[in-house]
Amino acid sequence: MKNHVNEALAPDTSCTCCADLLAAKFDRRRFLIATAGGLAAAALVPSLAFAKYGKFEAMLLSCIDPRFQKPVYKYMEGRKLIGKYSSFVIAGAAIGVVAPAFKDWHKAFWDNLDASIQLHSIEKVIVIDHRDCGAARIAYGDASIADAETETKTHREVLAEFRKQLKERFPKLEAETGLMALNGKLEKLG
Repeated sequence: MKNHVNEALAPDTSCTCCADLLAAKFDRRRFLIATAGGLAAAALVPSLAFAKYGKFEAMLLSCIDPRFQKPVYKYMEGRKLIGKYSSFVIAGAAIGVVAPAFKDWHKAFWDNLDASIQLHSIEKVIVIDHRDCGAARIAYGDASIADAETETKTHREVLAEFRKQLKERFPKLEAETGLMALNGKLEKLG
C-alpha cells in the first residue's frame, strides 16, 4: 500500500526550472540565516517608514484659489525652490489655519507641518496669502477686504497671528509671510 501523504509532499521533479531547488534537503543553517535576515528586515520596516526623506528647504502654505496656483508656482520657481519644499494648500492659506471660522481645519495643518518637519527636516514655512480672497470674506466679512488698505491690514493681522502660533508650537521654525496680488507680485508682510 502506497503512502499517499508522502507522495503528496514529495517534490515534483518534473519542473526543470525548480527541480534542484525543490529536491534540496532541509538545511537548518540556511533556515536559521534566512529567518534571522527576515526578522532583521521586519524590525527595520517601522523605522524606515518614519525615516527622514532628505533635507528640504520649507513648507509652502498657500490658498486653493485656482487663480493663484500658477503665480505661486512661478514665485517658488523664481526662488529656485521647485522640488525643495513640501506644500499645504487650504482655503485662505493662513486664514484657513488661524481664523475661528475655520477652527475645524487648524489641527490638520499643524499635524501636516509636524510631519513635514519630521520627514523633510524643514526649517521654515513660507506663507502666501492673496488679495481678493473669498476665505477672508467668509471668515471676517466683506468689510475686511473692502479696499486695498483694509485688505492689507486684515492679512497683516492674520499673518501676525500665524507667526505667533507657529512660534508657540515650533519655536525653531522661521516664517516668511506675504500677500500676493492678482498679477502675481508678492508683498512681504512681517
